Amino acid sequence: MKKGFIFDLDGVIVDTAKYHYLAWKKLANELGFEFTKEQNELFKGVSRKRCLEILLDIGKREATKKEFDTWMISKNEDYLKYIENMDESEILPDVPKILEYLKENNIPIALGSASKNAQPILEKVGLLSYFDTIVDGNNVTKAKPDSEVFLLAAKQLGVNSNDCVVFEDAVAGVEAANAANMISIGIGDENVLSEAQFNFADFTEISIDFIKDLIEN
Repeated sequence: MKKGFIFDLDGVIVDTAKYHYLAWKKLANELGFEFTKEQNELFKGVSRKRCLEILLDIGKREATKKEFDTWMISKNEDYLKYIENMDESEILPDVPKILEYLKENNIPIALGSASKNAQPILEKVGLLSYFDTIVDGNNVTKAKPDSEVFLLAAKQLGVNSNDCVVFEDAVAGVEAANAANMISIGIGDENVLSEAQFNFADFTEISIDFIKDLIEN
């Protein structure tokens, strides 16, 4: 059976988490409270709407619908300013090596991300051409750990969900891949991503032989 490979974006292909953090921190400070890097861990793999709900909870702030919508837009505008100057130097180590191998062997590749800015980021870092399809926050209504983003990616690749391999750096993402009956590969701390079927600190630990085995078995 044909295999499909699905990559999360933030923390897997590029490290945009730092820019999200700066934008959320700026908003928190404007609302009169601090927001730490430790608290930012709660935002991994989570939709922007849910992140703002968590942020307001941290700051013990309430919001009208109008304020909530205004703050969501404000945060995103700040984030877009931070990522404006992104280039290929932002790509995490050895990611292109894996994408290149998959492309050379005609393996379908998708992006499955909560980000609504996935396409412009891939364009900025020069990786857009590797992806056969992009499923992001603009295409789905349910956030991870719901499997919607990965199931839609599999469908668009024309691959059965149980023949897909998912690379994720967030617990919610690993849970979503597992729920979809896909092979889950955790990128990051194996203690945090213990539910993943395979764990690597980053792509420098992933060999081409390992990718070959995933394709063939």
